[in-house]
Amino acid sequence: MDGRKKVGTKMGSNLLLGLAAFIWGVAFVAQSVGMEYVKAFTFNGCRFLIGGVVLLPLIWAMRSRREDKDKDAGGAARQKNRTKAGILGGICCGVVLFVASSFQQFGVAGTTVGKAGFITALYIVIVPVLGIFLKKKIPWSVWLSVALATAGMYLLCMTEGLKISKGDIYVFLCAVCFSFHILVIDYVSPRADGVIISCVQFFTAGIISAGAALLFENPDITSIKAAWAPVLYAGVMSCGVGYTLQVVAQKNTDPVLASLILSLESVFSLLAGWVILGQKLSPKELGGCVLVFAAIILAQIPVGKKP
Repeated sequence: MDGRKKVGTKMGSNLLLGLAAFIWGVAFVAQSVGMEYVKAFTFNGCRFLIGGVVLLPLIWAMRSRREDKDKDAGGAARQKNRTKAGILGGICCGVVLFVASSFQQFGVAGTTVGKAGFITALYIVIVPVLGIFLKKKIPWSVWLSVALATAGMYLLCMTEGLKISKGDIYVFLCAVCFSFHILVIDYVSPRADGVIISCVQFFTAGIISAGAALLFENPDITSIKAAWAPVLYAGVMSCGVGYTLQVVAQKNTDPVLASLILSLESVFSLLAGWVILGQKLSPKELGGCVLVFAAIILAQIPVGKKP
């Protein structure tokens, strides 16, 4: 019975991860539609601030549970240190998130939703390569992933005139920035609570984006109201719900399998762009998607490890 319960729990967690990937994939449509009403910094400012607000009740609930468990002075001191680390780490993550999401938002406005999803997902390949600078050994599977991803990017982005669209360049820079974002989270997450880090990073990125909007754009209430649906989806569903699903589900499943399921975000973005916006890709671009997705999966498969 315990074995069946364990299997059921793992299957339920995998389904939740699939739902998170679906939510994030459709979010590319929300970002694309939102750019029809407001500019990049305004959109990001609104969605990140909403995402931060959505996570506040979760933090309150988790804090109440911890206070019941950590009634001793030592437990309270440890929690205080973790909260402080979460705030500092969240600020650092928020700064990187602002840069990455800004590139992504500018890029989505200049390319298709499907292409943006696959190019963004390249961070899964880029992160192991950045490990070179951290003196980590890079397995052969990652180098093969890089080769596949390069070929896929060529098919996805290069036009007949051997030109790459500005939108594709922005989204690729976004993928590089998200790679650094993952490395920062990898450093701070063992020292603090993940939900606090996420909440603080959303507020940090939202405040910086709002400031940039006031400096470089002319945000107005009328335009923001017109974009309420995509902004709410990106803020509530993508930031709040999607992240919460990931945190809850990853506790009960294998991390490699979790990464593989979450990488379906790129596939869902392609399907969402086709079904909702009618954006179609050429056979060459679809071939590029296949190669990039193959590279993403290959980069996550452990090599040379005994079970």
